[in-house]
Parts: sequence; C-alpha cells; structure tokens
Amino acid sequence: MQLSFSVPTALREFGLLLRRRYATWWRRQSPARQDRFATLGPLISVMLFLAAIIAAFWYLRNEENEREAEAVKRDTEIAQQQIRLRLIENQEQLVRIARELVTRSIDTQEFIAQTASFTRESPEITQITWVNARRERKASITASSFHPETDPISDKRDPSMPVAGSGAASEIAFTNAKERRQPIYSPPFTDASGTNVFQIHVPLLDRSGFSGTLIAEYSVEALLRYYVPSEVSARHPVAVLDASDQVLTSTVTPMPGQVPRRPSILHEVPLAPAVNGLVLRGQGYRTSIGLISNTLFWMVLSLSGLTVWMLLGTWRHMRRRLQMQNALVSETNFRRAMENSMLTGMRAMDMDARITYVNPAFCAMTGFSENDLIGRRPPFPHWPRDRFEENARLLQQELQGRSPAGGIEVKVMRKDGSLFDARMYVSPLIDPKGAQSGWMTSMTNITEAKRVRDQLSASHERFTTVLEGLDAAVSVLSVQQGELLFANRSYRLWFGADPGGHALLAGSQMGETGGSKGDAGEAVDSLSGLPTQELTEVGSDPREVFIEALGMWFDVRARYLQWTDGRLAQMLIATDITARLRAEAVAAQQAEKAQVTSRLMTMGEMASSVAHELNQPLTAITNYCNGMVSRVKADTIRTEDLLVALEKTAKQAQRAGQIIHRIRAFVKRSEPQRQPSAATQIVEDAVELAGIELRRRNVAIHSYVAQRLPMLMVDPILIEQVVLNLLKNAAEAIDNANLPASRRHIELRVVPRHTPEEGGGIEFSVTDMGPGLPEEVISRLYEAFFSTKADGLGIGLSLCRSIIESHRGRIRAQNLYNGPAVVGCRFSFTIPVDIPRPEPAGAVNISATP
Repeated sequence: MQLSFSVPTALREFGLLLRRRYATWWRRQSPARQDRFATLGPLISVMLFLAAIIAAFWYLRNEENEREAEAVKRDTEIAQQQIRLRLIENQEQLVRIARELVTRSIDTQEFIAQTASFTRESPEITQITWVNARRERKASITASSFHPETDPISDKRDPSMPVAGSGAASEIAFTNAKERRQPIYSPPFTDASGTNVFQIHVPLLDRSGFSGTLIAEYSVEALLRYYVPSEVSARHPVAVLDASDQVLTSTVTPMPGQVPRRPSILHEVPLAPAVNGLVLRGQGYRTSIGLISNTLFWMVLSLSGLTVWMLLGTWRHMRRRLQMQNALVSETNFRRAMENSMLTGMRAMDMDARITYVNPAFCAMTGFSENDLIGRRPPFPHWPRDRFEENARLLQQELQGRSPAGGIEVKVMRKDGSLFDARMYVSPLIDPKGAQSGWMTSMTNITEAKRVRDQLSASHERFTTVLEGLDAAVSVLSVQQGELLFANRSYRLWFGADPGGHALLAGSQMGETGGSKGDAGEAVDSLSGLPTQELTEVGSDPREVFIEALGMWFDVRARYLQWTDGRLAQMLIATDITARLRAEAVAAQQAEKAQVTSRLMTMGEMASSVAHELNQPLTAITNYCNGMVSRVKADTIRTEDLLVALEKTAKQAQRAGQIIHRIRAFVKRSEPQRQPSAATQIVEDAVELAGIELRRRNVAIHSYVAQRLPMLMVDPILIEQVVLNLLKNAAEAIDNANLPASRRHIELRVVPRHTPEEGGGIEFSVTDMGPGLPEEVISRLYEAFFSTKADGLGIGLSLCRSIIESHRGRIRAQNLYNGPAVVGCRFSFTIPVDIPRPEPAGAVNISATP
C-alpha cells in the first residue's frame, strides 16, 4: 500500500519538475525564438503525422506481400514433394526390375510384361528401355506398344538412346551411371516426338561388372499435370525450367502472340531428387494496389501538404515581420552607433538657436558634457570670451542660410580654456514631413591639418628650389592633353616652355604610348582603359638622345606618374652628357692608337728575330742565283736542273713575302671590327708570328685547340695581339731565367668552359715552365705603366686586359706550384659564347719546335 502511494507521488513531482524547467527555459528565450518555436511545433507535428501514415501504409502493403510470398513458397514446396515422392517410388520399382534382370530371374518376355504393367500405372513414364554395356537396345516398351530389339542404325538417330562420344543428355547419364554405379537422372532434352523429357539410368551390375542400364524416360509435362495438386495449380502457376532458365512446361498456357506479365513473386526449388538442372518455379502476383495508387494516401498527403503550406505561410509572415522589426532596431542602433563613433562633432539647434542635440565627438572636442550644452542659447559655453561678437555674427549668418559651402574656420574654446582651430559646416535640419525644424552643424578639428598643410607648403617650396637648381632638365607632360605640367630652370633654358622639347627627349617612348607631338588624340586613345596603377609602377631604361638643334647629347630617364589632379603624366629627367661622350670618343681613339703602338712595339722587339727569319730565304735565293749563273757561264747546266733551281728560288721568295705580308697585316692600323672568327685560325696566325721569337730564344710551343668550337664574335687582330703578347712574355721569362731544355717549352690551350658565375665561354690559356711571378707583382700586373722589365713601358698587359674586357671577357694570371716550389705560370682569358656543357671529344694540335 505504501508502494502504490509513493509511485504516483513521485510521478507528479517529476512532472512538476519538468514543467518548471520547461517554463524556465521558455522564459529565457527571446520573443523571436519563442515565435519560431511556436510556428515550428505544429509544422513538426504535421510532418510526424504524415510520416506515421506513410509508414502504416508501407507496413500493411509489405505484410500483404510477405503473406503472398509465403503462400507461393508453400504451394511450390507441396508440388515438389508430390513429384519427388512419385519419382522415388518409380526409382525403387526400376531398381527392383534391374536387380531381377541382373540375377536373370526374368527373361525378356517377363521384362516386357512387368514394364508394361508399370507404365500403365505410371502415366508420366513414356518409355522404358533395357540397354547392354555396348549401348545396344535389348528390349524397349512405350506407353502404347512393345518393341523388340531395334536396328543399331535407328538407335543412333533416336535421341533417347546413348551414343558413345555424342555428348547427348542420354549419353551423359549412361556414362555417369556406369562410373558411379548408382541411379542417375539425365539433363532434360527433346525426344524424337518433340516432347521435353528426362531419363533415369539404373545401372545393371552383375558379377562381371557393369552390364548395361535400365532407362526410364519421364515426360516433364505429364509430371506437372498428374502430380501437381489441383488446388495448388488453381492458386498459383507452376512451371518447370531447365538450367538455362527456359520454361519447359507450365500449368498455365499463355495466349499465343501475347507476352505474359512478369510475376512479382517467384520461388524456385529443384525438381528431381538428384540434381539434373530441372527447377520447379512457383509464381505469384501482388493483388493489392501500390502506395502511390492509394486514394486515401493521396487525400492524407494533400491535407498534410495544405496544412504545411499554411503553417509555412504563417511562419514566413512572422519572419518578415520580425525581420522588419529587427531592421528597424538595427537601423536605430546603427545610427546611434555611427553618431557616437564619429570623429566629427555634430550639433543640432532649433529655430530659436537653442542646442537640442550634441554627439559624443562634439563633447570630446569641447570638453563640455551634454548637460552643459543641451538647452543653452547664445553665447555658447565653447565660444572664446574675446570672440563673442564675431561668433554671434557668424551664427546669424548661419541662421539666415548664408553660410559658405566650404564651411567656416573658427576658434573653439575647450572647458579648460584652451583653444583649437575648427571648421564648421551648417545645413538645414528637415523633418520627415519636409519642414525645417532647425539647423545641423558639423565641426572638425583642423589644428593638425593646418600644421601639416603649412609643413607641406614649406616642403614644396624646398623641393621646387632643389629642382630649379638641378643641372638636369626635369619636365612633366600630361599624356592625354599633351600639356606641360612642370618644367625646371634647366628645361626652360634649353627648350623654353614648349612641350615639344619633352617629345624630342622622349623619342620612341612617346610613340610607344600611342602619341606624338602632333597627334595628341591618338595618345589618349592608345592609353584609354589602361590601369594607371600599372603604368606608374613601370619605369624605363636610360636612353641616350641627341638633340640636333642644340647639338647636345642627353641621358634620358622616363617614367609615368599620377599627377596631383589624377591625370596620367610622363616625367623625364634629361642629363647633359655631351662632354662625357666626347671624352669617351677621345679615350677610344687613344686606346686604338695604343693598340697599334703596342703591335709596332712588339714587332720592334722582334725586329732581330724577323731579320734573322728573312735572312734565311734571302741567303738561299742568293746562293741559288749564284750557282745558276756559274753553271750557265760554264755551260754545264741542263734545262731540267735550271727549272728545279728556279722553282726553289721562287719558293724562298714566296716564304719571305709571306713573312712580310703577315707582319704588315698584324701592325696595320684599322678600326676595331667584330666578325665571326674561328679560334683555330686565330691560334695559327698568332703561333706563326710568335714562332720567329720562339725559335730565336730556343723555346718550344705545343698548342691544343678543341674541336667543334663555336664561332667567336670578336676582332681577330686584337685577340691575336693578346695571344702573341702572352706567348712573347712567356718566352722572355723562360729565356731570361736560363732554364734547361726540359723546361723550355710553352703550352697554348683553347677549350670550352662553363661556370655558374660567368656562363659559357672559350678559354685561351698560355702556360710556361718559367720561374713564375711574385705575389705582389700579380696584384699589379694590369696597372698602366707597371713593368717588371728594365726597358718595358708597362702597357702590354694593361692593353690586353682592356681588349679582353671590351669583348666582355676576363683575364687572370696564377703561379703553378709543386708543393711549396713555383714551377711555372699560367695566363688565361675567356671570351663569352653560348656553348654546350659536355667537353669536346677531340682537338686540333698545332705544335712548333725551335
């Protein structure tokens, strides 16, 4: 009794607790959320009701389908049991007959009598045949007559008889019965009369082994007709299918020319006791209408949809009203927040000049609170004491609507008595009805702005002073209008105020922008649509421009910029470089003269060697001539000998002429001219000239030139001069050191080189086995007029460096060491050229010996 009293009490307390918590949660929600929940509640209820109705329809329909499927399954299994029982009974009878045949308890006549009686009791059996081990028919009986042994030829034509190697259904069953020694059901096939049948082969096993089979042939249609119960076939169609899912027979015969409707419920079971590919299929059809076709379902769905539509419309109406309310609140809050966060002071006055509103920025500027300002009439607390009359006059001007559009600058006093500069703008205050209700004044503190403006004015003045003092011409031209926006003193001195000077200096750059001095319209069109930001960030490379009217050269730098009024402009800085270019021209002429002088000095130093070299062919010519004269006088020379002597004399004269021609070509003064040149030819010419000096000093040379080198774009005479100078210096170093014969040789190598710093190039190197150079000499080798020779002028290596650098190459010198000892020196220089990375496979060797 105590327990029954406590349980309802606990439930009531639990319910009260839930209601209190729900009420607390509901009060915590905002009105908007309460409206949303009040609308969503009925909507969710309707959706749940609709879901429940759909689930009920779906459940009832599935329940009916399951009952129909269960009925089909039950009827199919009943038909299977009836057919299987009949097949098993027949199999037992056939096994008994087969046993009597094996034991020879019966002969052929008795076999015929027993099987005839058996077939009359079993209408499904169409034929019983006794076959021996050689597949020969010994006796056979059909449902209508008895046949003794048939002709073997006719047996082969009968599909019911097994034929060795044919692969027919009867042969398969015969073979399996022979191998397994048990009754075997054959796959279905069509007999001679076109009936779908299958067979059972009962093996005949005697003492000697397999002696044949007893074959009983079943009609599939008869099995279905006689052994499927009539109540089953009345409820559901039953069909027999083969292994390929083809219908052999059915309890329902389809109308000819019509495609039967596919059953919605199927149940399949095997037909024979042993697997032979026959399947018994029961079929069923759903009698109930689908969920979509149910009228009641659509009525419920339509009423639910209408209810949902009405609830959604109510919810949208409430949401729109809530949005308007929130927008109004947000707008009010935004305006208040904007007024409170503005840095501009706002003040409102009525028509009697009484202050009705001030924002926090106005109070922060003046230091007065709202209580100090609202309701006050002139003079206002923020007016300076010494400016009452001025401020009163300005106020009357404002009230009369004559305040300037650009505002007025006034002095405003803070609460602590300090002053600041302010700019005030006054406009009428119009109410929603269009009537003026007062005046609105905005005030901005411009103290800092005035200070910055004054500083900018001073900075602009200083900047203008600097530009006016420049020696370079500075000009700014409007791209669209072709108007000269700025020109400094130097520009005005050279070109006056004419914008044509800017166009002359700009040259092709103005053409690139689409305009010229005479066609400003095209410049506007070509730059239309181009982003100003992109143009102003792009500069241009310096250009050298010659102004023929002035006879002056200028170094011009240009870029685009945005002018103070937003227009796109081009600024040019033109520096007078006439004097520098003239000095460079003089220096180039002097360098050319120095090159020719160096070649003459080289030939002068080699004069004795050249004289010795020319003396040999001249002496040979003299000897040949004297010999021929003597033999002609003595009349002891033959014509053939005379011709040989004259040919030798001509060869020696040609040799002397070649030496003189080569020296003249080397020392001939000409303008530097770069042309495609082969490194092999340069080396051959230099070695030929240097060979004279090397033979005089008894120094050997070995030259190595890599094959397949690219052509050099150089002045071949200048490069040959550098190579010859390096070879001559190496020979002098070896000869002056009195080195032994094993060290009196020079190596000249020309190979491709590629480095990450310099890229691809051709390297010329001259290596000697001399005493090398001191470190302090290496650091000063290329200084002008520095020489280690007693009679040297110090311009050889300095000139070589100038020549190589003019070809964008580099020259370097280094000592060769064997441990701490110096064993030689190497001079090398590179000429830039695009070459492949791999080293060449072969080389050209040019060698000379003293």
